[in-house]
Formats: sequence, structure tokens, C-alpha cells
Amino acid sequence: MAIESIGRVASSDSAATQNSVGIDDFLEIFLTQLNFQDPLEPVDNREFIAQLAQFSSLQIASETNDNLEGLLEVNSVDQAVGLIGRSVTFNGGLSGRVIAMRLQGEDLVLDIDDGSGVQRGISPVNVTLVQ
Repeated sequence: MAIESIGRVASSDSAATQNSVGIDDFLEIFLTQLNFQDPLEPVDNREFIAQLAQFSSLQIASETNDNLEGLLEVNSVDQAVGLIGRSVTFNGGLSGRVIAMRLQGEDLVLDIDDGSGVQRGISPVNVTLVQ
């Protein structure tokens, strides 16, 4: 029985970073709004509180997302550790036994003994466990 490939799903962190509004951006917008409001008709306090609450919710959601990404990385490493000593298929049908796991830069890679030598630097995403 074979299982799905092991590893994290790649995400476009650069797009998410470009589209996010940080605390500095929010404060700049907030202060600009205060500077340009009509002194005779100031913005209602409830609107300001609502804006602050919305930003607080966005900040909490962003922190939660960061925590989930960390958990995904830990889970990916845990799955890769579980492959050590197990038989796998990789690179379109080659098979072998995982003998080591290591980090290469920021990427997790496996070393696999396929009987004819050790294949180094195989991404866990390209590996399927063989039962």
C-alpha cells in the first residue's frame, strides 16, 4: 500500500507579504485620517473603535497564520524522520531505503540508498512510502 508524497505545500509568501498591511501602515493611515478630519464634524468614536478592533482581528489572524506555518514545518520534519529506515519510491519509479535526513539551506532533503549507491538530496515531496 502506497501513501501520498511527504512534504509541505509550497506557498507564495512574497505575494502575501506584499499584500499585508502592518501596524506601521495602519498607524500612518489612522493618523492621516485624524489630521484631515473636519474639526466641526469629527469621526464618531465608535467608528474609531471599530477600525481598531478590525485591525486587531487582522493582526491576530496574521499571527495565527504564522503559527500554523510553523506547525506545518514541524509536521513536515516529523514525517520525514518517520521515513528513516523505510522503503520508498522516488524520482519516477526508483526505489530504495531512506538512510538519512538533513537540511540543505532551508530545504529538507533525504539521502536514499537505492542498492547501487546513495542518492543524496531527494526532496520528501518526491518520495512515496512503500509498504
